[in-house]
Amino acid sequence: MMRIFLLFLTGFVAIWAVHGIFMDRLASKKLCADEECIYAISLARAQEDYNASDCRFINFKKGQWIYVYSKLVKENEAGEFWAGSVYHDHDNEMGIVGYFPSTLVHEKGVYKEATKEVPTTDIDFYCE
Repeated sequence: MMRIFLLFLTGFVAIWAVHGIFMDRLASKKLCADEECIYAISLARAQEDYNASDCRFINFKKGQWIYVYSKLVKENEAGEFWAGSVYHDHDNEMGIVGYFPSTLVHEKGVYKEATKEVPTTDIDFYCE
């Protein structure tokens, strides 16, 4: 039974790895509102359009709202990139979570302070 489980698990990992790629890490730490980085830190408004350079990043248009979930830490200070998802007015849902340049948004409302420093992992920079 254990052998079958291991074969299944090995096959699952192989299939998962085939469909995606681990990209370079943008930082080794991130600031979050909680240990799992699942609570929104703030709401930000896009100041201009942004077209993602690769699958780690999200696209947005000027004026769109973005929920911010983490801020990458670079040398003990908030880094150039934040992670968040675009709020879509037409369906009241959040979009895909990805990174974006913090310089292209203006933080409008803070929900929870980003006081938890969490190490990033390879999965933080995984692309499908």
